[in-house]
Amino acid sequence: MNSNLKVYDEKMNKSVDILAKDYAAIRAGRANPAVLDKVTVEYYGAPTPINQMAAVSVTEARTLTIQPWDRSTLKEIEKAIQTSDIGINPQNDGSVIRLVFPPLTEERRKELSKGISKQGEDAKVVIRNIRRDAMDKFKAMKKSGELTEDDLKAIEKETQDLTDKYCKQIDEMAAAKSKEILEI
Repeated sequence: MNSNLKVYDEKMNKSVDILAKDYAAIRAGRANPAVLDKVTVEYYGAPTPINQMAAVSVTEARTLTIQPWDRSTLKEIEKAIQTSDIGINPQNDGSVIRLVFPPLTEERRKELSKGISKQGEDAKVVIRNIRRDAMDKFKAMKKSGELTEDDLKAIEKETQDLTDKYCKQIDEMAAAKSKEILEI
């Protein structure tokens, strides 16, 4: 791979990683600790992710158990979950918090599937914007004499191949997540 392309490859890869994290946080009717990744608790004056303050485990197919290492933080964790956009009411028994995931309705599954497709399309737009930035830079390099016409054509093809690779990866991820949601 051309060394000029490495930066753009890393940017595209990072975009795909972000999409993967977003997909992991989608509540699919099954207990998944990743839904808590974006929930933070005010702990000693700093916003702290729940997974750094407690043991988070899946005890049953649709139940997530959160056991804080410091029991005095139980109420703060519960409040953070209630104010988050997870949409599940935590059950606090004094030592652990349980999140019971309700089964998804058919309508909600279809909504989630559409959202997954939209997130995939948005990620592909980001990839294409990175490609456009790369192409602009390479054309400027040709104009300044750093690249020959043949070099420009070769690097443009490599850039397009990279774009196609990441767009295909995004399509596969979106299809897999939609399938997971629709088959529950």
